[in-house]
Amino acid sequence: MVKGGDMFELHGKVAAVSGAGRGIGKAIALALARAGADLVVFSRTEEQFRRTAEEIGRLGRRALGLRVDVSRSQDVESMIQATMETFGRLDILVNNAGLSPVYTRMERVSEEDYELIMSVNVKGAFLCSQRAIPVMKEQGGGCIINVASVAGLKGLYKCSAYTASKGALVQLTRTMALELAPFNIRVNALCPGFVRTELTEGLLSSEKGRQRVLSLIPMGRTGEPEEIAPAAVFLASDEASYITGAVLCVDGGWSAW
Repeated sequence: MVKGGDMFELHGKVAAVSGAGRGIGKAIALALARAGADLVVFSRTEEQFRRTAEEIGRLGRRALGLRVDVSRSQDVESMIQATMETFGRLDILVNNAGLSPVYTRMERVSEEDYELIMSVNVKGAFLCSQRAIPVMKEQGGGCIINVASVAGLKGLYKCSAYTASKGALVQLTRTMALELAPFNIRVNALCPGFVRTELTEGLLSSEKGRQRVLSLIPMGRTGEPEEIAPAAVFLASDEASYITGAVLCVDGGWSAW
């Protein structure tokens, strides 16, 4: 039950965040730490996840940084083992790791690019969740947040493989929520709109691309990673204790079209 004064309070919780070295993943990891959680932060780039871990340490929370390719089951299994050896539990999993779109017409998307996007954006979330579920069942519950995208709900021009991957992640979220509800494991999807990160910089760098993006957003601006992170903290907290299988859009109104 939610107690007065404990809003978004995560002390005693352990969270693992993939793709935590930059952008939305890093913002979510830091926000969870500010709420009191200890963190496992992992990505494929050691320099990035180490910086995130150091910033978490300066916030007074414990942090374990790991190099993990989420598309490799052995890497994911090692991450879960290291988490349990270090913290002894895993309460929150944020599947954030993802690759950016290949901005071209569908007939020009290479098979290699398609498989790479799907292997990280969908398979990565599948593997991390699959390995975390037994831990959460054993301890009596947990929370999984899949960072999808509004592009998983709406068509997006020249982004066929990316929208397919994010749409799959939304549907994976709903199925996981049905399967895991009896075990007190909540699963929700967080769907950002256009957020200014390294992954979107290519599209936003040209005036034509930027204007096309802004034309889709009723609020008339792109978001910042720090505007997405509070929604993840909410979904991870006891305030969201009756929310599972939900799709939460944080998109400046794009999904309202």
